[in-house]
Amino acid sequence: MIVSLTRCIDYKETDVEQAIAQQFSLLGGIERFVKRGDIVLLKPNFIAPKPRHCATQTDPAIIIAIAKLLKDFGCKPFVGDSPAWANVFACAKTLDLEAPLKKLDVPIRQLNKPVKRQIAGVNVGISSLALDADVIINLPKFKSHQQLVATFAVKNMFGCVSGKWKAYWHFAKGGNETKFCEFLIEIYKHLAPALTIIDAVIVMDGPGPINGRARPLGWLIGGTDPIACEIVCSRLINLDPNTLPIFRTAKKAGFGNSNPGSIEIAGDPLPENVCDDFMPAVPIPIRFSLPRVCKSICKQIILLAKPAKK
Repeated sequence: MIVSLTRCIDYKETDVEQAIAQQFSLLGGIERFVKRGDIVLLKPNFIAPKPRHCATQTDPAIIIAIAKLLKDFGCKPFVGDSPAWANVFACAKTLDLEAPLKKLDVPIRQLNKPVKRQIAGVNVGISSLALDADVIINLPKFKSHQQLVATFAVKNMFGCVSGKWKAYWHFAKGGNETKFCEFLIEIYKHLAPALTIIDAVIVMDGPGPINGRARPLGWLIGGTDPIACEIVCSRLINLDPNTLPIFRTAKKAGFGNSNPGSIEIAGDPLPENVCDDFMPAVPIPIRFSLPRVCKSICKQIILLAKPAKK
Protein backbone atom coordinates (compact mmCIF):
# COMPACT_ATOMS: atom_id res chain seq x y z
CA MET A 1 0.00 0.00 0.00
CA ILE A 2 1.62 3.22 -1.19
CA VAL A 3 1.14 6.60 0.45
CA SER A 4 2.85 9.52 -1.25
CA LEU A 5 4.56 12.14 0.87
CA THR A 6 5.68 15.41 -0.70
CA ARG A 7 7.44 18.27 1.03
CA CYS A 8 5.75 21.61 0.36
CA ILE A 9 6.60 24.38 2.79
CA ASP A 10 4.35 27.14 1.43
CA TYR A 11 1.54 27.88 -1.01
CA LYS A 12 3.61 29.55 -3.74
CA GLU A 13 2.02 28.66 -7.07
CA THR A 14 5.07 27.02 -8.63
CA ASP A 15 5.92 25.04 -5.48
CA VAL A 16 2.38 23.72 -5.11
CA GLU A 17 2.08 22.82 -8.80
CA GLN A 18 5.34 20.90 -8.61
CA ALA A 19 4.30 19.10 -5.44
CA ILE A 20 0.89 18.16 -6.87
CA ALA A 21 2.46 16.88 -10.09
CA GLN A 22 4.82 14.79 -7.98
CA GLN A 23 1.89 13.38 -5.99
CA PHE A 24 0.22 12.08 -9.15
CA SER A 25 3.52 10.75 -10.51
CA LEU A 26 4.32 8.85 -7.31
CA LEU A 27 0.88 7.25 -7.29
CA GLY A 28 1.01 5.96 -10.87
CA GLY A 29 0.22 9.00 -13.02
CA ILE A 30 -2.94 10.98 -13.59
CA GLU A 31 -4.17 8.44 -16.15
CA ARG A 32 -4.51 5.91 -13.33
CA PHE A 33 -7.35 7.96 -11.85
CA VAL A 34 -9.14 9.74 -14.69
CA LYS A 35 -9.86 9.52 -18.41
CA ARG A 36 -10.13 12.36 -20.86
CA GLY A 37 -13.65 13.77 -20.79
CA ASP A 38 -14.35 12.64 -17.22
CA ILE A 39 -16.45 14.92 -15.02
CA VAL A 40 -14.38 15.19 -11.85
CA LEU A 41 -15.60 16.48 -8.50
CA LEU A 42 -12.85 18.18 -6.53
CA LYS A 43 -14.16 17.86 -2.97
CA PRO A 44 -12.32 20.30 -0.69
CA ASN A 45 -13.05 20.97 2.94
CA PHE A 46 -15.23 24.10 2.84
CA ILE A 47 -16.69 23.95 6.33
CA ALA A 48 -17.15 27.71 6.86
CA PRO A 49 -16.23 30.95 5.02
CA LYS A 50 -12.97 31.78 6.77
CA PRO A 51 -9.86 33.19 5.04
CA ARG A 52 -6.95 31.00 4.04
CA HIS A 53 -4.64 32.14 6.85
CA CYS A 54 -7.02 30.50 9.35
CA ALA A 55 -6.33 27.01 7.88
CA THR A 56 -10.02 26.21 8.24
CA GLN A 57 -10.49 25.29 4.58
CA THR A 58 -8.47 23.48 1.94
CA ASP A 59 -6.10 26.08 0.55
CA PRO A 60 -7.03 27.53 -2.86
CA ALA A 61 -3.53 26.90 -4.22
CA ILE A 62 -4.08 23.13 -3.86
CA ILE A 63 -7.46 23.26 -5.58
CA ILE A 64 -6.22 25.44 -8.45
CA ALA A 65 -3.15 23.28 -9.09
CA ILE A 66 -5.21 20.09 -9.35
CA ALA A 67 -7.88 21.80 -11.46
CA LYS A 68 -5.18 22.96 -13.91
CA LEU A 69 -3.70 19.48 -14.13
CA LEU A 70 -7.10 17.93 -14.84
CA LYS A 71 -8.00 20.57 -17.44
CA ASP A 72 -4.69 20.05 -19.23
CA PHE A 73 -5.36 16.31 -19.28
CA GLY A 74 -8.77 16.86 -20.88
CA CYS A 75 -11.09 16.37 -17.89
CA LYS A 76 -14.03 18.51 -16.82
CA PRO A 77 -13.42 19.29 -13.16
CA PHE A 78 -15.73 21.21 -10.85
CA VAL A 79 -15.31 22.24 -7.22
CA GLY A 80 -18.14 21.24 -4.92
CA ASP A 81 -19.09 21.02 -1.27
CA SER A 82 -22.01 21.50 1.10
CA PRO A 83 -20.49 23.56 3.94
CA ALA A 84 -21.75 23.42 7.49
CA TRP A 85 -21.99 27.23 7.44
CA ALA A 86 -23.11 29.52 4.58
CA ASN A 87 -22.60 27.92 1.17
CA VAL A 88 -19.85 26.88 -1.21
CA PHE A 89 -19.90 30.24 -2.99
CA ALA A 90 -19.31 32.20 0.22
CA CYS A 91 -16.48 29.85 1.17
CA ALA A 92 -14.84 30.18 -2.26
CA LYS A 93 -15.22 33.95 -2.18
CA THR A 94 -13.46 34.18 1.17
CA LEU A 95 -10.56 32.23 -0.33
CA ASP A 96 -10.40 34.48 -3.43
CA LEU A 97 -11.00 31.35 -5.46
CA GLU A 98 -13.76 32.55 -7.79
CA ALA A 99 -11.67 34.45 -10.35
CA PRO A 100 -8.89 31.83 -10.78
CA LEU A 101 -11.43 29.05 -11.28
CA LYS A 102 -13.47 31.17 -13.69
CA LYS A 103 -10.31 31.78 -15.71
CA LEU A 104 -9.82 28.00 -15.91
CA ASP A 105 -13.51 27.50 -16.79
CA VAL A 106 -13.94 25.35 -13.67
CA PRO A 107 -17.38 25.82 -12.06
CA ILE A 108 -18.12 25.97 -8.34
CA ARG A 109 -21.21 24.06 -7.29
CA GLN A 110 -23.19 23.66 -4.13
CA LEU A 111 -23.58 19.95 -3.42
CA ASN A 112 -27.35 20.04 -3.23
CA LYS A 113 -30.13 18.10 -5.01
CA PRO A 114 -29.91 15.16 -2.60
CA VAL A 115 -30.81 11.63 -3.58
CA LYS A 116 -31.77 9.12 -0.91
CA ARG A 117 -29.28 6.29 -0.63
CA GLN A 118 -29.35 3.38 1.80
CA ILE A 119 -26.21 3.77 3.90
CA ALA A 120 -25.54 2.04 7.23
CA GLY A 121 -29.17 0.94 7.36
CA VAL A 122 -30.73 4.41 6.93
CA ASN A 123 -31.73 6.67 4.06
CA VAL A 124 -29.15 9.42 3.60
CA GLY A 125 -29.49 12.42 1.28
CA ILE A 126 -26.32 12.40 -0.83
CA SER A 127 -25.86 15.17 -3.39
CA SER A 128 -26.71 13.98 -6.90
CA LEU A 129 -23.87 16.17 -8.19
CA ALA A 130 -21.41 14.02 -6.26
CA LEU A 131 -23.11 10.79 -7.29
CA ASP A 132 -23.20 11.79 -10.96
CA ALA A 133 -19.49 12.69 -11.15
CA ASP A 134 -17.36 10.18 -13.03
CA VAL A 135 -14.56 10.56 -10.49
CA ILE A 136 -14.21 12.16 -7.07
CA ILE A 137 -10.89 13.49 -5.80
CA ASN A 138 -10.96 14.03 -2.04
CA LEU A 139 -9.07 17.15 -0.88
CA PRO A 140 -9.30 17.33 2.92
CA LYS A 141 -7.55 19.72 5.28
CA PHE A 142 -5.28 18.34 8.02
CA LYS A 143 -7.00 19.50 11.23
CA SER A 144 -7.63 18.79 14.85
CA HIS A 145 -11.24 18.04 15.65
CA GLN A 146 -13.03 18.52 18.95
CA GLN A 147 -15.24 15.49 18.43
CA LEU A 148 -12.89 13.13 16.59
CA VAL A 149 -9.41 14.18 17.88
CA ALA A 150 -8.15 14.90 14.35
CA THR A 151 -9.52 14.42 10.84
CA PHE A 152 -7.33 13.65 7.86
CA ALA A 153 -9.02 11.70 5.06
CA VAL A 154 -12.32 9.91 5.76
CA LYS A 155 -14.56 12.57 7.28
CA ASN A 156 -14.26 15.06 4.41
CA MET A 157 -16.68 13.00 2.32
CA PHE A 158 -19.39 13.72 4.91
CA GLY A 159 -19.64 17.08 3.09
CA CYS A 160 -21.44 15.31 0.23
CA VAL A 161 -24.45 14.96 2.54
CA SER A 162 -26.55 17.92 1.48
CA GLY A 163 -27.43 20.83 3.72
CA LYS A 164 -28.15 20.72 7.42
CA TRP A 165 -28.77 16.98 7.35
CA LYS A 166 -25.18 16.67 8.57
CA ALA A 167 -26.24 18.32 11.84
CA TYR A 168 -29.20 15.95 12.03
CA TRP A 169 -26.93 12.93 11.67
CA HIS A 170 -24.76 14.22 14.50
CA PHE A 171 -27.96 14.16 16.56
CA ALA A 172 -29.21 10.80 15.29
CA LYS A 173 -25.91 8.88 15.24
CA GLY A 174 -23.63 10.85 17.54
CA GLY A 175 -24.73 9.19 20.77
CA ASN A 176 -22.51 6.24 19.92
CA GLU A 177 -18.97 7.03 18.78
CA THR A 178 -18.51 3.74 16.93
CA LYS A 179 -21.86 3.98 15.15
CA PHE A 180 -21.12 7.54 14.05
CA CYS A 181 -17.70 6.57 12.71
CA GLU A 182 -19.18 3.54 10.95
CA PHE A 183 -21.63 5.95 9.35
CA LEU A 184 -18.80 8.20 8.12
CA ILE A 185 -16.90 5.21 6.75
CA GLU A 186 -19.97 3.89 4.91
CA ILE A 187 -20.51 7.31 3.29
CA TYR A 188 -16.87 7.28 2.19
CA LYS A 189 -17.24 3.77 0.77
CA HIS A 190 -20.47 4.69 -1.03
CA LEU A 191 -18.88 7.67 -2.78
CA ALA A 192 -15.57 5.85 -3.31
CA PRO A 193 -13.20 8.72 -4.16
CA ALA A 194 -10.48 7.60 -6.53
CA LEU A 195 -7.78 9.54 -4.74
CA THR A 196 -7.18 11.53 -1.56
CA ILE A 197 -4.65 14.37 -1.36
CA ILE A 198 -4.43 15.97 2.08
CA ASP A 199 -3.46 19.60 2.49
CA ALA A 200 -1.00 19.61 5.39
CA VAL A 201 1.08 22.58 4.28
CA ILE A 202 -0.52 24.78 6.93
CA VAL A 203 -2.55 22.74 9.40
CA MET A 204 -4.86 23.42 12.33
CA ASP A 205 -4.41 22.28 15.90
CA GLY A 206 -6.21 23.19 19.10
CA PRO A 207 -10.00 23.64 19.03
CA GLY A 208 -10.59 22.55 15.44
CA PRO A 209 -12.15 22.09 12.98
CA ILE A 210 -13.10 25.79 12.65
CA ASN A 211 -11.51 27.90 15.36
CA GLY A 212 -8.18 26.23 16.01
CA ARG A 213 -4.66 27.55 15.53
CA ALA A 214 -3.05 27.66 12.08
CA ARG A 215 0.52 26.39 12.06
CA PRO A 216 2.99 25.24 9.40
CA LEU A 217 3.64 21.54 8.84
CA GLY A 218 4.80 21.54 5.22
CA TRP A 219 3.45 18.35 3.62
CA LEU A 220 1.07 16.92 1.06
CA ILE A 221 -0.08 13.37 1.71
CA GLY A 222 -1.77 11.28 -0.98
CA GLY A 223 -3.11 7.82 -1.57
CA THR A 224 -5.98 5.60 -2.56
CA ASP A 225 -6.44 4.08 0.90
CA PRO A 226 -7.72 6.68 3.36
CA ILE A 227 -6.80 4.67 6.45
CA ALA A 228 -3.20 4.29 5.31
CA CYS A 229 -3.20 8.06 4.75
CA GLU A 230 -4.53 8.59 8.28
CA ILE A 231 -1.66 6.52 9.67
CA VAL A 232 0.97 8.57 7.84
CA CYS A 233 -0.68 11.82 8.92
CA SER A 234 -0.61 10.61 12.52
CA ARG A 235 3.09 9.83 12.24
CA LEU A 236 3.84 13.38 11.10
CA ILE A 237 2.57 14.75 14.43
CA ASN A 238 3.71 11.87 16.64
CA LEU A 239 0.11 10.80 17.26
CA ASP A 240 -0.93 7.22 17.94
CA PRO A 241 -3.59 6.52 15.27
CA ASN A 242 -5.41 4.34 17.77
CA THR A 243 -6.45 7.55 19.54
CA LEU A 244 -8.53 8.43 16.44
CA PRO A 245 -12.12 7.12 16.66
CA ILE A 246 -12.35 6.79 12.86
CA PHE A 247 -9.16 4.74 12.72
CA ARG A 248 -10.21 2.45 15.58
CA THR A 249 -13.58 1.86 13.94
CA ALA A 250 -12.03 1.19 10.53
CA LYS A 251 -9.53 -1.23 12.05
CA LYS A 252 -12.27 -3.15 13.83
CA ALA A 253 -14.43 -3.24 10.69
CA GLY A 254 -11.55 -4.29 8.43
CA PHE A 255 -11.87 -1.20 6.27
CA GLY A 256 -8.68 0.04 4.67
CA ASN A 257 -5.11 -0.76 5.55
CA SER A 258 -4.67 -0.32 9.29
CA ASN A 259 -1.29 -2.10 9.42
CA PRO A 260 1.51 0.49 9.54
CA GLY A 261 4.09 -2.13 8.63
CA SER A 262 2.51 -2.75 5.22
CA ILE A 263 2.56 0.90 4.13
CA GLU A 264 5.22 2.00 1.66
CA ILE A 265 5.95 5.72 1.68
CA ALA A 266 6.82 7.07 -1.75
CA GLY A 267 8.50 10.41 -2.37
CA ASP A 268 10.06 12.26 0.52
CA PRO A 269 10.89 10.18 3.61
CA LEU A 270 9.21 10.73 6.92
CA PRO A 271 11.20 13.34 8.84
CA GLU A 272 13.44 12.09 11.63
CA ASN A 273 12.16 14.86 13.88
CA VAL A 274 8.39 14.89 13.52
CA CYS A 275 6.16 17.56 15.00
CA ASP A 276 5.85 16.72 18.69
CA ASP A 277 3.89 19.73 19.90
CA PHE A 278 0.69 19.35 17.87
CA MET A 279 -2.01 20.48 20.28
CA PRO A 280 -5.05 18.19 20.26
CA ALA A 281 -8.53 19.55 20.72
CA VAL A 282 -10.28 19.31 24.06
CA PRO A 283 -12.96 16.70 23.32
CA ILE A 284 -16.66 17.50 23.29
CA PRO A 285 -19.56 15.10 22.59
CA ILE A 286 -20.14 14.02 18.98
CA ARG A 287 -23.88 14.13 19.47
CA PHE A 288 -25.66 17.41 18.82
CA SER A 289 -28.64 18.06 21.05
CA LEU A 290 -31.95 18.75 19.34
CA PRO A 291 -31.88 22.44 20.44
CA ARG A 292 -28.37 22.72 18.96
CA VAL A 293 -29.58 21.29 15.64
CA CYS A 294 -32.47 23.79 15.58
CA LYS A 295 -30.14 26.66 16.47
CA SER A 296 -27.73 25.55 13.73
CA ILE A 297 -30.51 25.52 11.14
CA CYS A 298 -31.70 29.00 12.18
CA LYS A 299 -28.17 30.39 12.04
CA GLN A 300 -27.69 28.90 8.57
CA ILE A 301 -30.93 30.49 7.34
CA ILE A 302 -29.70 33.89 8.56
CA LEU A 303 -26.27 33.43 6.93
CA LEU A 304 -27.84 32.50 3.60
CA ALA A 305 -30.38 35.30 3.81
CA LYS A 306 -27.75 38.05 4.17
CA PRO A 307 -26.23 37.79 0.67
CA ALA A 308 -29.69 37.23 -0.82
CA LYS A 309 -30.88 40.46 0.78
CA LYS A 310 -27.88 42.36 -0.57
